[in-house]
Amino acid sequence: MPTSFDEQVIEEFRANEGRVGGPFEGGDLLLLTTTGARSGTERTTPLGYVRHGDALLLVGSNLGGPHHPAWYHDLLAHPVVRVEVGTRTFQALAVPAEGARRDELFAHAVRQAPGYGDYQARTTRTLPVVVLERAEPDGWEPRPVVTLADKLMEVHTWLRGQLRQVRAEADAHFAARAAHQGPGEPPAPGLGLQIRQRCLAFCQALEFHHVSEDDHLFPGIARHHPRLTATFDRLREEHRTIARVQGELAALLDGIGIADPQRFRTELDAMSKELNAHLDYEEETILPLLADVPWPPVPPARPAEATG
Repeated sequence: MPTSFDEQVIEEFRANEGRVGGPFEGGDLLLLTTTGARSGTERTTPLGYVRHGDALLLVGSNLGGPHHPAWYHDLLAHPVVRVEVGTRTFQALAVPAEGARRDELFAHAVRQAPGYGDYQARTTRTLPVVVLERAEPDGWEPRPVVTLADKLMEVHTWLRGQLRQVRAEADAHFAARAAHQGPGEPPAPGLGLQIRQRCLAFCQALEFHHVSEDDHLFPGIARHHPRLTATFDRLREEHRTIARVQGELAALLDGIGIADPQRFRTELDAMSKELNAHLDYEEETILPLLADVPWPPVPPARPAEATG
């Protein structure tokens, strides 16, 4: 049995294809699942949203309270979120809007749902506006996955695409800064957090991928191919090298708005070079061993029941 108001709303939402009654009846409601900034555990929150073209906007109103809601702090720490709208569930990249873009989007939200203006009037903090964007990099097209080799290539292709997009967004950000003349905010506001969120999502996905390989994939293959021990040792060492460069890049992102363009690009180039060489080597040595392993894994056959 649900024990809180949110749990009741979530249960009703999922049981009725996204439709609920009570204070949310007739409104645009979604379920946002975030990863706790400190706990690392998932939590689901029902939230009103506003459409802006193809994008979905969330406003961190917290009913006009003095502090940002917990889900906002969560998505700053873990940018990839799960979204449920109606009967559809998908992953999204949560990017808080900045500067003039935030003001424009907030004005749009207030036109669609005037209550947000009332919440802003109750507090001195600026209500954040979060844009839910595609989690996949530009140009991403899913391909059939029938073997473990296919699955590994899917992950590698996603990582390479994310890295290319981070670089493109960083170049656009620094170009706008260089072209800006005079006081005030440079054109193309919002790219600072855009880059931070996408790069953080990339780094977290890469870390999860490497931990999964080190703890599960590599030991499983090594049991059947002991001659590859040196190969796996090299791959693990490369994981540690990439993690170090990744950590340095993440530290730079905290100050992307004032980061030195040349230093940022140098770190990003170092990470790109290390990562692509690592992925190339892994594909050369590991993919042939996985080409005949079905994905998803085939469950073991159940023993036949004895007949009398």
